[in-house]
Amino acid sequence: MEKTYIAHGGIDKDLDNRELEELFSGALSKALTDINNSGSVIILPPDITRFHSRAGFFTEIASRRLADRLGAILPALGTHMPMNDIELSRMFGETPKDKFLVHDWRNGITELGRLEESWVEKAAEGAVHYDWPVQVNKLLRGDGPDSGNFSLALSVGQVVPHEVAGMANHGKNIFVGTGGKEAIDKSHFAGAAYGMERIMGRADTPVRALFDEGLRRFGSLMPPILWVLTVVGARTDAEAAAVGMERGSLAVRGLFIGFGRECFEKAAALARDVNVNTLNEPINKAVVYLEPEEYRTTWLGNKAVYRTRMAIADGGELLVLAPALERFGEDMGVDALIRKYGYRPREEIIAKTKTNEELAGNLSAAAHLIHGSSEGRFTVRYCPGEKLSRREIESVGFEWGDLKEARERYDTDKLNMGWNTLSDGERIFFVPNPGLGLWA
Repeated sequence: MEKTYIAHGGIDKDLDNRELEELFSGALSKALTDINNSGSVIILPPDITRFHSRAGFFTEIASRRLADRLGAILPALGTHMPMNDIELSRMFGETPKDKFLVHDWRNGITELGRLEESWVEKAAEGAVHYDWPVQVNKLLRGDGPDSGNFSLALSVGQVVPHEVAGMANHGKNIFVGTGGKEAIDKSHFAGAAYGMERIMGRADTPVRALFDEGLRRFGSLMPPILWVLTVVGARTDAEAAAVGMERGSLAVRGLFIGFGRECFEKAAALARDVNVNTLNEPINKAVVYLEPEEYRTTWLGNKAVYRTRMAIADGGELLVLAPALERFGEDMGVDALIRKYGYRPREEIIAKTKTNEELAGNLSAAAHLIHGSSEGRFTVRYCPGEKLSRREIESVGFEWGDLKEARERYDTDKLNMGWNTLSDGERIFFVPNPGLGLWA
């Protein structure tokens, strides 16, 4: 089914909760009528690492509206750590906790089918040579003993530039967020091998083609998916003052809801205008802050690297303030691989995957090692809290910095997003949350 219910937004929009709830509730009612089925519904929101997507807000509304029809809520974790009770409450408010399930990306999946090696190779322009499994959580299969037998799935989340898919969400939320190891490994590595700079900020990419083809061929094996997509951007100081919010607060610039791909295309077009920032000059010194409640690993924190990489000058420096950093990988097996091989340039990692069985068997980790590298062009200096040592930081290929000293010099409460000139004349570019944009 191809039907768009809501396509509402613009670069200057600031949608408040009342308007968002009204738009979403109306679209949900229409969708339930259109599928003409009284069965149960599963909600597929992102996890706490996408807190700013407003997916928690929509999930809480949906849980009230659906009432007894709400069958389950399955956060699309992908390979991320399961959410704890504090995180569930922070993100999803009063949504009943007994409805939440945990996605098991290693054991809790089913395969709907496969895309042939020749198809994948052509889509990736020869960057990879393998087939691709179309995998989802068992609950999403419409039949079988482990299926959830749901009449509708609500896939909720934010469209924003992404290092693997080009733009996050839509089919990615299904085939990565609720996918299995092989699908995640191969899709991530396809993007890394093809070239991150050729992907980020674009709606049509080789990895997106995998997701689209998976939906086209095998979407009928799942319940109908209603896509609920936001576009979120930072308010200007004037906008924040006008609505009584703090500097750097976030605005929902658009809401797009529907069945099919059109709503994603419209959201991606707005996200490109809102979240892709093209600069007139390269950055010699970038300072990026990683919020403690969102960034506890370099698996997530390296957004600081790949969202700014295209804007940083050769010989420049990226300073990452990471007070809650506690390890490298979300998954302990991946953490061990990062510690063993470190962040290295693309060609080096690609070569290793051809001869190293361990990396070849963990392609999403190999892709991540590429994503976190500066390709030798600039220095990446991580300033962690007390949970990661200098030795550990330097062992994976980063430089280390003292967090206390860095925060005294670069007061994140006083810096403006973008260009700043310090009292001694140093000029820096400050990013308060790398997850909200792409700089080039």
